This record gives sequence, C-alpha cells and structure tokens, in this order.
Amino acid sequence: MTMMVKDPDSRIDFEFDWAVAYPDGQAVIASAWAVGPDEAGGVAVAGAAHDLMRATATLAGGVAGRVYRVTNRVTLSDGQIDERSMTVRVEER
Repeated sequence: MTMMVKDPDSRIDFEFDWAVAYPDGQAVIASAWAVGPDEAGGVAVAGAAHDLMRATATLAGGVAGRVYRVTNRVTLSDGQIDERSMTVRVEER
C-alpha cells in the first residue's frame, strides 16, 4: 500500500494507474472513491475523474496528525471489479 503525506490546507490530486495491472486491453468504465475514517474535518474527496486507464481524486482537508485510508474501486470493461488503497498521513508542512 502506498503512503502519501498531505497538508490539511491543501487540495491535491492523487492517481492510480490501472493500465499497469491490466495490460490486456481492459479499460476503466467506472470509478468510486472512499475515505476512512469518515469524520468531521477529515480528508474528503473534493472531485474525481477517470479515463480508460487512470482514476484520479482531488483530496481536501484532514486533521493534522491523523492517518486515513483512501480507496479507489473500479469496474473494468470486462466486468471485473478491483480496489486499491493508499494511506494518507496529514501533517502541517
């Protein structure tokens, strides 16, 4: 699992490249993002997008000193569903 560091006042894009895991022509047709724990002032998905190979989320907020798990769940063109997660540590920078 990937570890990222984020400032609580930043709004920054994070991305998963699904093409590396699925080189045989599958494409991302749907993407959903989730953050845990879900808490007031915590990291939130402020925006999201995807193309045929990548899924991107704009993350905002977060409580300094806290650690969050950000998960991307995708549906592929052949019907497969997969998830990847990263850990986001929030600290003043």
